[in-house]
Amino acid sequence: MPTTIQITSVPVTVDEDKCIAHKGCTVCVDVCPLDVLAIDMVKGKAYMKFDECWYCMPCEKDCPTGAVHVDIPYLLR
Repeated sequence: MPTTIQITSVPVTVDEDKCIAHKGCTVCVDVCPLDVLAIDMVKGKAYMKFDECWYCMPCEKDCPTGAVHVDIPYLLR
């Protein structure tokens, strides 16, 4: 019986082209109350390390370059 692997999406995505974490920006990491965001030291970009988002939005609102996007589920809008 064949099985399929489904790629799951995370609620917080970071546009790596816009992210300036490599320049020392940590705004999204600092404002997250659950500490679910982190900086990838190899890439120098922010990413979501845990899928525990409360959809509170300060990471998206405070990002100086607009690199962070929170995908709020339809039923929570």
